[in-house]
Amino acid sequence: MPNRLSELLETRAWLMADGATGTNLFAMGLEAGEPPELWNVDHPDRIRALHRGFVEAGSDIILTNSFGGTRYRLKLHNHQDRAFELNKHAAALAREVADAAPHPVIVAGSVGPTGEIFEPVGTVSIADAVVAFEEQIRGLMEGGADVIWAETISSEEEITAIAIACANLDAPLCATLSFDTAGRTMMGVTSTGYAAMQGALAAQPLAFGANCGTGAPDLLRTVLGITEASPDAIVIAKANAGIPKYVDGLIEYDGTPELMADYARLARDSGARIIGGCCGTKPEHLVAMKAAMEAHTPSGRPALDEIRARIGDFSSEGDGTGDQTDAPKRERRGRRRG
Repeated sequence: MPNRLSELLETRAWLMADGATGTNLFAMGLEAGEPPELWNVDHPDRIRALHRGFVEAGSDIILTNSFGGTRYRLKLHNHQDRAFELNKHAAALAREVADAAPHPVIVAGSVGPTGEIFEPVGTVSIADAVVAFEEQIRGLMEGGADVIWAETISSEEEITAIAIACANLDAPLCATLSFDTAGRTMMGVTSTGYAAMQGALAAQPLAFGANCGTGAPDLLRTVLGITEASPDAIVIAKANAGIPKYVDGLIEYDGTPELMADYARLARDSGARIIGGCCGTKPEHLVAMKAAMEAHTPSGRPALDEIRARIGDFSSEGDGTGDQTDAPKRERRGRRRG
């Protein structure tokens, strides 16, 4: 069946997604270690303000405040039995803002990683994860989400479980992995490997790509790998706004609106059709990105040297594909989007 995202993409060459959830909520007073999902009930006006800021900046897609909304993540705060409730509230708040917007806005139900390691290395089975994701997705869809948006995923098993849950519930899916370990995800998936697995997923994503990671240059290199392997796919690029640094005890990102505007142009040239920002991305970044994309005429796929010269160096020599065997720079386990 047709869905609102596909219908909008039929009329537009590109769409702009939103920015960071965590960065902006911390600026509103969220404390370190506090689950943002509780704010869907305790501080709904702040969540509305978050979404409204993205819409006013020009976002066509807003993600719900539900990244850590599985019972696995909520169990860390003893709120596992509120998974359905908190996700439904998250989608309802975004739906309210989207419906009041002066332009069409898609509500994407954010589904982040469980934070667990899957069998055979870990203890969680795909079947167990499907049950948890179905609970979350039911809440998001009942609250008014147009599409489920898996993000910051690192393992083939986890994206498989999310796709099964979406297929079981007839929920449309978009999905982004985080390629943050020398061009691979933490669990070893490459850009070309991710493109190749799309046809085997139970619910084939309407759009797929990359988010978060180690910076905009690395993410663009991943996008180039995906679009080369799947030239007809609708590809998502959602990069961090620069590199994180500690400032007065808080993590801040050094990417300027001007840098993110150039990243957005390069993302379009690389073949992405849905472009937004991840950690550190604020409404002022999105305003600059929107203006840049509106004025930009795609000029062909950029060379890696051009990306390096315009927005910064890569964190590793290779992207994990072909014969490249770069050692991982760092590791991450289920980091919050933000």
